[in-house]
Parts: sequence; structure tokens; C-alpha cells
Amino acid sequence: MGKAIGSERLGDLYKPGGKTRKRREWRGVQDTFYDYTRWLGIMKMLATYLVRPHFLKGFLRYRWMLNYIAVPHMIDKHTAGLRGNHLKIAHEEYDLVAEDVAKLLNTAFKADKYCGNDQELSKRIVVLDENEMFTIMCGFRNLKAISWETAAVYVSVLLQGDGVTHYLDVIQEMGMPGDVCPMPAAEAGVVVDDDIPIFGACAVQCNTTCDGSLMGNGIMARRYEEEGIPTFQIAAPLRHTEDGVQEYAAQEIRNAIKFIEDNTGEKWDWDFYFENIKRFNEENRLRYSWMEMSKTDTPQVIGANLALYAETTYMAIAGRIQDFLDADRRITKYAQESFARKEMLVPEYRHRAIIWGVQSQYYTDFLPWLQNCWGILPLVDMLSLVYFDEVSEDDPEQAIYDIAKLYQEMIMRNRTHGGYEVLLDDLWRFCDYYNADMVILWEHISCKALDGMHGLFEQRARDNGIKLVWVNHDLMDPRVVPRQSIRDDVNRYMRAVLQEEPLDPSLEVLDDENMW
Repeated sequence: MGKAIGSERLGDLYKPGGKTRKRREWRGVQDTFYDYTRWLGIMKMLATYLVRPHFLKGFLRYRWMLNYIAVPHMIDKHTAGLRGNHLKIAHEEYDLVAEDVAKLLNTAFKADKYCGNDQELSKRIVVLDENEMFTIMCGFRNLKAISWETAAVYVSVLLQGDGVTHYLDVIQEMGMPGDVCPMPAAEAGVVVDDDIPIFGACAVQCNTTCDGSLMGNGIMARRYEEEGIPTFQIAAPLRHTEDGVQEYAAQEIRNAIKFIEDNTGEKWDWDFYFENIKRFNEENRLRYSWMEMSKTDTPQVIGANLALYAETTYMAIAGRIQDFLDADRRITKYAQESFARKEMLVPEYRHRAIIWGVQSQYYTDFLPWLQNCWGILPLVDMLSLVYFDEVSEDDPEQAIYDIAKLYQEMIMRNRTHGGYEVLLDDLWRFCDYYNADMVILWEHISCKALDGMHGLFEQRARDNGIKLVWVNHDLMDPRVVPRQSIRDDVNRYMRAVLQEEPLDPSLEVLDDENMW
């Protein structure tokens, strides 16, 4: 073990049958010290919020808050094997996201009628979906946008793989079929289990990706209205690639803005909107530059360290917070330095992969595992390939159409709607663009749209000479497909089909069933 990448068998750090690893990874004096100080910073940040009375009350009231004990470990999993600038990039991303979620929880618990019950604050909050662009809030200077679903469901599963299985059981006991996508099912389970914070002047939902999401929205809207929180549902067009739907899409945005104005008393502020959207545009340009590096032999910002951070900055932040733009600039500086030195993330690069489909939420560190175990570079994922066109920074009329386009083509929705071309045809174009020889194709067993195209993907992979690896999962329920089963899908392919040996054999089979 030492400073050099690949100098330590990462699988040996796991503690069989335990919740944590045996010890922290040794990365040489400088990197270990840096990593440890960042770990201490996370612990200090969490303690700072936990001592606040309303935050502590929320921690004790809501079952899903127990998952937040695993925040430091979650960050450790996603920095595995990293050194130098790559370690700094990961901490810039995850530490800032952790702090932002802590601020979200602090505001939510302060406004929540069960905890802080700050009614004046509650009147300035608009509740948004987890899978929704927050761009519509960029024009409201005095309002806050919060998604309790992000904290209760999405982040909970990232922190602890089985973080929402209780809620899946609750909603299935109420009669919901077990093959519904676990994300909306878990959100509905939180509502039915009365584990939802109550706050907000109004709520705005969106017809995001599937019928399951629409079902979950209906359950939540009913609960909101029981508490006197009116709900507006944006019906973004499904055929988002066609010009004929854009006028209707823009009108939906106008209607949503008016709904927020009517229920909060606030008026849309174009100066504030353009101030935020300039940051949004720059963030997109910087992220695009990271992805352009991935076309070369020495990519720098890839895998989960791109995917999870991109989901946060693109959808939930949307230019509204300067700290994220500052972090993006630092990440770009580190990436450019490492790119100039041709620095690598693992000792050997064997395959260049595009990650396609709906990724497992209970095993997001699968992507670092790919590169550390087999030398497979997860260059870019489907969810990061979003709408990169510049949006207007000075034209109010065009801006409405821009927001509408962002809602139509937000993360995941831009591939699950719009025809088979955006899901099937575009994949091979990206393989060519990134010079990828492999596709890791997530097969989410509760997502019927992708499953129905199984044979088409295999045929196209053969036609294009691309190695296609199917990886099964059930999004938020690790009881259906455990993490080792996910790894075994790759292990079998690499050994049986490609006749290759792992880069780090200690990672091939891990006893991590009880890990956070």
C-alpha cells in the first residue's frame, strides 16, 4: 500500500459481515492527510446541524433520517482508489452535495409543522418533485424550493442500500403491486406511513418518466391538499423532439409560474432569473468540457463522480447557488491539470464503456468498482447526457420556451420519452463519439420501457461491434438483486466471454451484504 494508484488491494479493506470497512484506505501521507481532514470536515458539518433543536427533532421523528449516519462512509465508497487531483475532484463534489442536503433538511425541519413549525418560512417554500427541474424557481427571488422526496428517498438509498425497503413493504401491504418502480413506490410508502414533513405554500409536480411516477404524484398531491397545500401538475409533452409541441409546453410553464405567484404572493423577477441562468449556462459549459476530455485516452471526470454530481447541479441546483459554480471551476482546474499530465485513475485502462439505462440507486459505487476491479472506464452515463444547448440570458419570451425544453428533456426523461431514437439510436452515436468499445446496460427489472427493447439493443450491439454487458438491478430494493449479483453479471462476462482476469482480484467477490 502506498501513494501510487493500485498499490493497495481495495477488497481487503472490507470487513466480512460488518457495516463498515476494517480501516481507511492508505494513500500516502499527503493524500491520506487530505482525505482525513475532509472526513473531519463532514463530521463537523453534520454535528453543526444536528445540535439545532428543530433538526434534532426531525432526526428523532423520521425513520429515514437514520440513513444519514452513513454520510461519511458513502463518500468514502466513491473515493476508493483515487489519488491527487482525482481525490480532490471527488471531495469537491460529494462534500458540497452533502452540505447542500444538510441545508435542505435544516430548512425543511424548521418549516415542518411537526418540528420547527415556522409558518412564515413555510409560506415562502414551494415543494417540488424529486425528478423535476428546479429551473422554474430561478425567477422567484424570495422563495425557496425544496423536495422532501430527495431527502427521504433518493439520498437515503445512496447512503444505505436498504434505506427505503420499509416503505416498499408498507405500500405493498396497502395493495400496490410489487413490480412497480421502487422510486415512486417508496415515495408513496413514506406518505402512507405518515413519514412526510409538512410544509410549503404550494407544490408543483411534473409528469416525469412513467406511470408509476404519475401514481406516486397523485398520492402525494392528495396528502398535500389534506394539509391545505394546493398542487399544480406540469404536463410536459412526451414527444419532446417535435417542434409542434413546444407552444403547448411553453404554456404549461406560464401556467405553473402563475400558479406559484397566486399561491405565494411573489412575482416572477426576470433580473433574478437571468442572474441564475447565467450560472446554469456556465455550469453546463464546464461539465461539457469534462465530458469532452472523456473522448481522449486520459479522461478525468467520469463514472459516479460525474453522474451523481451532475444530477444535483443540473436539476436541483440549476444555477441558483454560487457555491456550486465555484466548485465547478475548481473541478475544471484540477481536471485540466491532470489532463495535461496525462494522469490515470487506475493503473491500467482495458475498456472504454458507456453506461446506459436507469442506474441502481443502492449501488452507485458500482462504477468505481468497474474501473478498480476490471479496468473498465465508465466514461459517461445516460443520465448525464442531457440538454446542453445555451439557454437565453436576456430574452424573456425565449426563456419560457427554454424552461419548457429543460422540463421536457430533463434527466432520464429525455431518453425514456421522445421515441426509440433517443434511447436506442443515440447510444451507438455516443459509442462512436467517445470511442467506446463496451456498453454497460443497466436492466432495471421494474422498468418496462427498457426491458421491452432488450433484443433491439443486442442486435444493434452486434451490428456495431460493441461489447454489451447486461447488469440487472431493482433500483431501490437490494433484496431483489443483491450487490454481489450485480458484480457477478460483469464477472461472468469478463471471464467467460472476454477471457480476462481482474485488475484487482480482491474486488471480484465481496462480503458487503451488510454494508451501508
